[in-house]
Amino acid sequence: MTSVDQRIPGTRGEHSASACRASRHTRVQHLVTADEHSLGDLELLLTTLPFCATGRIFIEVPDAGWIAEVEAPPRMVVTWLDRSARSGAPGTGRSCAAGAALTRAVTAWADEMMCDEDDRTQVDLLGGFLGTADIADHLTERLGVAPERIRTPERFGIFADR
Repeated sequence: MTSVDQRIPGTRGEHSASACRASRHTRVQHLVTADEHSLGDLELLLTTLPFCATGRIFIEVPDAGWIAEVEAPPRMVVTWLDRSARSGAPGTGRSCAAGAALTRAVTAWADEMMCDEDDRTQVDLLGGFLGTADIADHLTERLGVAPERIRTPERFGIFADR
């Protein structure tokens, strides 16, 4: 049995199927992003989430051929973002650049869902550098999310100073 304290800051007690069913069980929402290059990392991350995890998973891919079933906790919603079916910046006539669909979708979702002062959403950004950096900036600068609640690939150095 895994203690919730190890995975979700601010919660207490043992994590088990019976604990998940309890009405007093604290659930922390999760926001997870990925792209076609980080699908393996996404699969690994999803195996570490508790069965009762809630939240949203956004996955940006080049085209619909990449869309497949994802083994996620049942209370998590998976949204696939097909770049080939999206446009670039309005008025440019360009196609959607890598990371753009992910950034637009995640920032819009976060603006709506992470607006409470006591929000404790745990964020895992696994997509490419540009989208990840834009999303991290939006979350920290516009929404005031503490950098400690956001995990990004170490190689990006986004929160290297924490």
